[in-house]
Amino acid sequence: MANLKEVKNRIVSIQSTQQITSAMKMVAAAKLRKAQDKITKMRPYSERLTGILKNVSAGLDDGGDNVYSTNRDVKKVLLVVVSSDRGLCGSFNSNIFKNTVALIKKKYSDIQSKGGLYILPIGKRSNEYFTKRKYQVISDHYQLFQDLTFENVKVAAESTMDAFVKGDYDQIELIYNEFKNVATQILKNEQFLPIVSSDEGTDDLTSSVDYLFEPSQAYVVNEIIPKSLKIQFYKALLESNASEHGARMTAMDQATDNAGELLKALKLTYNRTRQAAITKEILEIVGGAEALAASS
Repeated sequence: MANLKEVKNRIVSIQSTQQITSAMKMVAAAKLRKAQDKITKMRPYSERLTGILKNVSAGLDDGGDNVYSTNRDVKKVLLVVVSSDRGLCGSFNSNIFKNTVALIKKKYSDIQSKGGLYILPIGKRSNEYFTKRKYQVISDHYQLFQDLTFENVKVAAESTMDAFVKGDYDQIELIYNEFKNVATQILKNEQFLPIVSSDEGTDDLTSSVDYLFEPSQAYVVNEIIPKSLKIQFYKALLESNASEHGARMTAMDQATDNAGELLKALKLTYNRTRQAAITKEILEIVGGAEALAASS
């Protein structure tokens, strides 16, 4: 059985850890409220803009002059993998990495073997993970979460859009966690470019609306497309940011509860050890007293 000093030191250590995890939970909860508010406001605007874009771009004669809808033979692929900057958020990052690796093996193994697969990490953990494993990493924008604003994200979005137009990549996908609630994040794989013109994906009002265009349909679409793509990119990062804080809040809540359970067990061990030590001392005193009485 452990001695009293060892048990007491463990109790003090776990109490300190519990205070830290409890504080981190409260910090994550405060950040989550702000992040959740941002993504809640962004979603309706993003979804409606995307719906309008798909509806009107699908109606362009011969696709118009839309360079972002150009379908080419897929020889070079860019995966934008969004993680967090820090850990202590449960399986948030590991799920993203497992999903990305599985996607590469299933869909892009031939392209990877020919050197045509590139990773654009967003978040320090993503950058570290894929750099260590010798992927072709574009480490230009992985620190976006240090100051997550539309102006900063727009630069990264424009960079990927320009690369697609130049032919540096034939296809670009976004991989991130979509925020559902505090305890649930949904892994998402979205094709960013070329734009998927789907007649079936628009099941809301945009699917049955006829638009009047001024000065022309092609002009309006080509004005909307870059803006919509930047909004889509920004929305993915906001979703991931809210998911991260939700995952961290849940992880720290569980860690705090686990520390509490461990403290209960250690205090029970401490009391039993202390009681055993006291009983032993009493027995020694009684034994000594009886020995003195017998000798006298």
